[in-house]
Amino acid sequence: MIVTLIVICEVGFWVLLAAGLLLRYGLRMPRTSVAVLLCEPVLEVVLLVVSAIDLKNGAEPDWKHGLAALYIGYTVAYGHYTIQWIDGHVRHRFAGGPPPKKPPRYGMARARFEGRLWLRTVLAAAVACLLLQLAVWYVGDGGDVSSLRSWQLTALRVTGIHGLIALTYAVWPKRPPTKDKDPDQAREPTTWW
Repeated sequence: MIVTLIVICEVGFWVLLAAGLLLRYGLRMPRTSVAVLLCEPVLEVVLLVVSAIDLKNGAEPDWKHGLAALYIGYTVAYGHYTIQWIDGHVRHRFAGGPPPKKPPRYGMARARFEGRLWLRTVLAAAVACLLLQLAVWYVGDGGDVSSLRSWQLTALRVTGIHGLIALTYAVWPKRPPTKDKDPDQAREPTTWW
């Protein structure tokens, strides 16, 4: 039941997002679109409540509860970011808005961008680990919480891997392509025969 609810929440996220954008740009109802978009956090609250009720009714904590916690953490950290990103593209495509700002591609600006994304992942992992810890305390000593602990370690591993990837952008920043000083001197293709 929890996995089905996670799928419903994910589908609901995209349906509410599409409805909100249709109301905003298609029907020119910005206030109504905000009201629809504000319904999206309700999906995560429903998932959280159903997971708690499932545990209270004696369900053994397993991977489904851990996945629900990670989904909620991801949505808390990346949900608003995703909505803004899509809104910028829809505004540009259908409402004549300016082109969305692209992330920097080179140097320390890219490293800072990747660092900010990593901080979102830290937030997602923190929320997930907190929810998982609350579930561990809620179940208490009477249940097997090894699956929940495993999901906490998974969240920390993902955060660490993402942090290492983000760090590579700072340690080895990508340089912009260099332009030839003299455009009249075209390079000859290299031949091996």
